Amino acid sequence: MPTPRIRQARLDDEEALGHLDRATWSPLHSVQPRPEPPYGPFFDEQHPPREVLVAELAGAVAGYLRLGTATPLACNAHVRMIRGLAVAQEARGHGIARALLRAAGEEARRQGARRITLRVLGHNAPARRLYASEGFVVEGVLPEEFLLDGAYVDDVFMGRSLTAP
Repeated sequence: MPTPRIRQARLDDEEALGHLDRATWSPLHSVQPRPEPPYGPFFDEQHPPREVLVAELAGAVAGYLRLGTATPLACNAHVRMIRGLAVAQEARGHGIARALLRAAGEEARRQGARRITLRVLGHNAPARRLYASEGFVVEGVLPEEFLLDGAYVDDVFMGRSLTAP
């Protein structure tokens, strides 16, 4: 498998990213219902292309990561938050999510951030293992925050410093 190329999203990625987002939907990581037509846009005012990193394999979109500010507050401007991560089913197991996470850390540092955070559902063990292997630690848990498919699921906050070596 070739090494993924990570780049900033472009407006012309709209269709491919929207398709990938819908194809990778799962109750393992989503608190929203399964998307149904008519589908909304992938990019909008709250989710512009500049906040999305795209992973390409052989010129095709294989994954994305959405990186934004944690809040709109000036006193919190030093924190970036991962607000979405998806990898195409056929591209999983080849380091794409790891490459996107590392690129997000680099991009957050480039933007002057000191910390990077994310939220993950407690039952999403594969994602939690990946994040932990990349230096993220659990910083808080909201027990039984979501009722998904008849089961209560924790909301887990994870983060890591971008200033430590």
